[in-house]
Amino acid sequence: MEILIVLLFAVIITLFAGVKIVSQGEEWVVERLGKFSTTLKPGLNIIIPYIDTIRAKISTRDIILDIPQQEVITKDNAVILTNAIAFVRVTKPSDAIYGVEDFKVAIQNLIMTTLRSIIGEMKLDEALSNRDMIKARLKDQIIDDAADWGVTVKSVEIQDITPSASMQQAMEQQAAAERERRAVETRAEGEKNAMILEAQGKLEAAKKEAEAQVALSEASAQAISNVSAAIQDKELPTMFLLGDRYINTLEKMTQSPNSKFVIYPADLQGAIKGMLGGVLK
Repeated sequence: MEILIVLLFAVIITLFAGVKIVSQGEEWVVERLGKFSTTLKPGLNIIIPYIDTIRAKISTRDIILDIPQQEVITKDNAVILTNAIAFVRVTKPSDAIYGVEDFKVAIQNLIMTTLRSIIGEMKLDEALSNRDMIKARLKDQIIDDAADWGVTVKSVEIQDITPSASMQQAMEQQAAAERERRAVETRAEGEKNAMILEAQGKLEAAKKEAEAQVALSEASAQAISNVSAAIQDKELPTMFLLGDRYINTLEKMTQSPNSKFVIYPADLQGAIKGMLGGVLK
């Protein structure tokens, strides 16, 4: 009787050992005598007790992998800090178990090394301004390797791409130097324009002065010509005009506050003829 009870108890335990209920969102990898046998789907499953064993329970829901922050050197030798986050799903549990030792660690390291490779081919400004392009290239380059491990990469998001503290300080100094250079250029341009305008003004004034002198000379010549034509004498009209200008000049000298006295020559006509010399002969 006792033997029957033991046998019955053993049968019940064996039956329970052969019945497996898999929860939704999981798949179980089964080995038979140490070799992969099958994958149990959600629901009620029957296995051979003591021969089949559960190798691993794999979640088929989306897995969030946090990619740690790392330093990356760009093509122009700038150091930036970047991290990311990946959303993956195990689509073939047997490959996830037998294809790699730890698929989560493998995906994380694959993303980190690929991210360093992509950013290393770019300059600093390109890396900071092309986050979407980096994300697309990153997903394209890891998707095949991840598929070999039974994992589908749904999305990879770049969380941060920022220059290191030393690079930020260097960039701030560069920006300040650039602003100072632009200010110097602006001041120099303004001074140059002012000098050009001043020179143009002086040139224009000189032109006007020259035109005035020419006009005055032409007017004097015309006056002498008119007087000579009227009296048919070349010496008298010339002496008349020069004498008139001489007297006007003496009058202006007497009006100066610094002038004490002015001596008029007694023989004004003779003085003018003496100044002219042989020109009027």
